[in-house]
Amino acid sequence: MGLFDRLGRVVKANLNDMVSKAEDPEKMLEQAILEMQEDLVKLRQGVAQAIAAQKRTEKQYNDSSSEVAKWDRNARLALQKGDENLARQALERKKTYSETATTLEASLQQQVVQVDALKKNLVQLESKISEAKTKKEMLKARITAAKAQEQLQNTVAGMNTNSAMSAFERMEEKVMMIEARAQSGAELASNGLDQQFAALEASGDVDDELALLKAEIEGNQPILPAGAPQANQTQTSQSSSNPQPSAAPSPVDSDLEALKKQLDNL
Repeated sequence: MGLFDRLGRVVKANLNDMVSKAEDPEKMLEQAILEMQEDLVKLRQGVAQAIAAQKRTEKQYNDSSSEVAKWDRNARLALQKGDENLARQALERKKTYSETATTLEASLQQQVVQVDALKKNLVQLESKISEAKTKKEMLKARITAAKAQEQLQNTVAGMNTNSAMSAFERMEEKVMMIEARAQSGAELASNGLDQQFAALEASGDVDDELALLKAEIEGNQPILPAGAPQANQTQTSQSSSNPQPSAAPSPVDSDLEALKKQLDNL
């Protein structure tokens, strides 16, 4: 293949591609109907001209037939009058018009066939144009729907759904972190209150024990803590009611004895 042939093929291919891309279906349909309507106008003009020619030929044929009949009467009249020469001339004229009438008749028959064919083509073209207009409206509706669908698809394709969903997931994680911090803060606050109340209870026990020790030291009398067994109190009262001769205990011994009793009662 020669270089010029290859260049020609490339140019044709590029031109065809450009034309294909430039073709708008809606505009092409409009242009096709316009061209069909132009053909319809031309066809109507052709039909009108054919009909006019047919009528003219028909008139010429009728005139020639009239002349044939006329010169036939003249020839008969001349023979009746005894003028054979004049009758001969009339017959010659009759023959001429008769030949013309025969030619016109053949032409008229052809024109009739031609006009009928043109009329049929005209009807078919009108039907095709009507059908084309209907199809054009249908195709325009389909084109509009297709363009709307294409625009919708482009819009959907242009939407960054993954990014939006990622943003929602990040926000959800942040909300969960905030809720977790709030819950942990509430738990820490609750634990702090529990510890405070436990400390208060522990300090209350120490204060009670300290008050008990103070009372024992000041009165030299052992005071049992609350909840001590009643039997120990009875035994203590019996021992105090029945004193036995012994040496008077010192304050330190009394405190020591009280502590021992408290330890025994724990």
